[in-house]
Amino acid sequence: MTCIFCDILDGKREGHFIYEDKDHVALLDKYPIDDGHTLVIPRIHHEKITDMDSDNVGKIFSLVPKIAKAVLIGSGADAFSLAQNNGKAAKQIIPHVHIHIIPRYNNKGTVWTKRQIPSDDMLSELAAKIKSAMI
Repeated sequence: MTCIFCDILDGKREGHFIYEDKDHVALLDKYPIDDGHTLVIPRIHHEKITDMDSDNVGKIFSLVPKIAKAVLIGSGADAFSLAQNNGKAAKQIIPHVHIHIIPRYNNKGTVWTKRQIPSDDMLSELAAKIKSAMI
């Protein structure tokens, strides 16, 4: 079975990238829980975080503050939640390690299960705003 994230990294599928380095990318979730929902992904395929060595786990998590700050600024969110699921029973939909940064808005409340389907234009515009907020 093909990994959707590996396909995005290989350019076979579109992704709305907001951050890239030699080992990781961050892109907008195509089916976000809320506006600006971002995924931080290692370039090397690992199904679960327990498949990674501790140095690589530390490297991916060390990116979260920088990316989350840009997500907050670019999306205008008031706060954010983090999630990282491992395995089907934990509701990991795509079997490639990823960290969710989910913006939260005071006027919307906190919902974990609702997903949106924004247009590519909307995602592109939001990705540009977040990318420009990256410090």
